[in-house]
Amino acid sequence: MSEATTTTVVDRLLDATQKLLATKGIRATTVIEVAEEAGVSRAWLYRHFPDKPALIGAAIVRLTDSWWNDARAELDTIGTFADQLAIGVRIGRGAYDDPGALLMRLRTVEPEEFAACADAGVSALVPALAAFWRPYIDRAADHGEIHPDHDLAEVAEWVARILISLGTVPGDTIDPDDTAAVSCHLRRYLLPALRSAPADT
Repeated sequence: MSEATTTTVVDRLLDATQKLLATKGIRATTVIEVAEEAGVSRAWLYRHFPDKPALIGAAIVRLTDSWWNDARAELDTIGTFADQLAIGVRIGRGAYDDPGALLMRLRTVEPEEFAACADAGVSALVPALAAFWRPYIDRAADHGEIHPDHDLAEVAEWVARILISLGTVPGDTIDPDDTAAVSCHLRRYLLPALRSAPADT
């Protein structure tokens, strides 16, 4: 099967999942119904998603795309990489804030199921978020904000993991909703590491 065909099947499965989630919610949506809605066999579904949490987790991750499209438009107006990162945390934390959004409804009505499926989707979230940040990282490297000896693919993954942590894991020393505090934290710890030559291992 070609990559284009695989992408089409995955898109159909995720479209079907999103449609069923909107009408039935997480608990009532079954893998069989998703396959039927997408017009594929269960065998084809399982070739791409090993179980229901992985399928719904992928749909949850994809549902955030509209926020990241908006994020790109906003981040493209920001001058420095440090400021882009700080704003990125704020945007990421607001991804579920619209009370009319399907994500918010699922998170509110079925919190345990949502959490389980969202955790399954996180495995796809890190590479997706790294890919989202890669153009900004390349630009920062061109502007001298990142040392030229760094592997920029590794930097992108590290940045993705840090932003996920800042945006989702509570702590005692930083308020992730305080953009100035997040910016200070990033300028104090992340940016100096990126400006320095990578350590020999």
